[in-house]
Amino acid sequence: MDGTLRNMASLYISKGSRILLLYRQGGRVANDVWVGSAGGHFETFELNDARACIVREMREELGITEDEIEHLRLRYVTLRRSKGEIRQNYFFFAELKDGIGEDLVSNEGVCKWFHLLELASLEMPFTARFVVDHYLEEGCHTDMIYGGIADGEKVVFTQLPEF
Repeated sequence: MDGTLRNMASLYISKGSRILLLYRQGGRVANDVWVGSAGGHFETFELNDARACIVREMREELGITEDEIEHLRLRYVTLRRSKGEIRQNYFFFAELKDGIGEDLVSNEGVCKWFHLLELASLEMPFTARFVVDHYLEEGCHTDMIYGGIADGEKVVFTQLPEF
């Protein structure tokens, strides 16, 4: 391990009791699995601004702007070692505003709305699976940001209070 980092961000857009997911096809890191509505790698100028990364990815992949969503919040930051690098993932959640069309399409794969109860049965990348499960069980009931460390079997979460 030589200190190589991979910084990525992912956005989960909800509407009522449904979440928009993307069946990612042709991705370098995640392929043929369900991932957040939009997301990807940080550009160099975004390394200290995860929100800028997710706003750009949302615009590029879904063709929507920050004006079409509300309550955009960073909720999870996770760390995982894989293939000789430390992967830092920033998970954002937001809601699609009323009046915005739900027929969103992506240039990264197939978009589909799922009821929250359907999410447990979907194949997702390792860390994303634990983030979604934690969010549905606990995270959706708070405004906390959680930090998560992947240990190979699970992701262990703790609240990240500001102090």
